[in-house]
Amino acid sequence: MRNDIDMDDFKKRLEERLKIIVDGQKAIAPVELDPARVGRISRMDAIQQQAMTQAARRILEIEHQRILKALSRMKSGDYGYCMMCDEEIPAGRLQVDPSALTCVTCAQAAENQ
Repeated sequence: MRNDIDMDDFKKRLEERLKIIVDGQKAIAPVELDPARVGRISRMDAIQQQAMTQAARRILEIEHQRILKALSRMKSGDYGYCMMCDEEIPAGRLQVDPSALTCVTCAQAAENQ
């Protein structure tokens, strides 16, 4: 368990963000393709809106899972340590993104693969 970071503050921030995400997921209504609409442009627009809605849902779901994982790591005492190399995640990185699960080095290495 790390003593150099304010666990209560990070937990509060993660829980607040989790509530926003859950509310956001409820608010994103699926786009229905309306066969009554006539015209290629209208169908293309509806398909594009549908794809954007699906992408937004995927992004929210990924963030949702990261936050749940971070909260779980808090309970187990592993929060603030990189999941890849087990080194401490810098406090500044956690300040910017409390759901960060890896250190900068491991995050960059994963991006380059």
